[in-house]
Amino acid sequence: MKPSTVKRTILAATPLAIIALIAVPLTAQGATAATASPRHITVNAEGTVKVVPDAVRINATVSVISTTSKAALAEVATTATALRAALKGAGIATKDIASQTVTVYPEYNYTNDKGSILVGYRGSQSFTIVVRNAANAGTVVDAIVAASGDNLQVNGVTPFVLDASEATESARAVAVKNARTKANSYAKLLGVKLGKISYLVENGSPSISAPTYDLPMLAKSEAAATVVDLGQQDVIVTVTVRWAL
Repeated sequence: MKPSTVKRTILAATPLAIIALIAVPLTAQGATAATASPRHITVNAEGTVKVVPDAVRINATVSVISTTSKAALAEVATTATALRAALKGAGIATKDIASQTVTVYPEYNYTNDKGSILVGYRGSQSFTIVVRNAANAGTVVDAIVAASGDNLQVNGVTPFVLDASEATESARAVAVKNARTKANSYAKLLGVKLGKISYLVENGSPSISAPTYDLPMLAKSEAAATVVDLGQQDVIVTVTVRWAL
């Protein structure tokens, strides 16, 4: 091959090599951009709806002291039977009466002179009672106290929402609205616009506040009828929402 021919061949190949070298970093840059995380705004928000409870849970315990364990449990059974009859008369279904504990144990009285002295055997049976019509809760309390006498302790009542599905739906709507308001606030501060929602999750189960009231808070005197004040409870939904930018 002549020298001039070789020279022309080298010069002709040089531009192709330069183009290839330039193309490599451009291709790598494109791959990096493709794998980069998209920009987004993620916020947490809470929605709260206030509702009036429609049901009441009563916690009650039959408790007696007797000379033997057997006698104590027998007296508990007699009083518990009277309690169940009173509940049935007040319209409480069997499915809404649940025993929680049955116990019997020796009970002692301690004195400085004689130490521990056996005074008898304590028998008890505790119940959880669901009153599905909250307006009748006070009447139910009075009925079981009248039937069981001094052997009954009413440990507390808890108003609650029996069916919270409608309130939960409303709380979800409020939570999403609050999330959008918060996201728009951040977008404005950052000088960007919100895109489509790419992610939404409800954090845990909806929660419902449920205060418990002791019996002394329910009635001001023995002669007055017991009234259970229902108040209001909060149905709360918390969400996490992400918007693309």
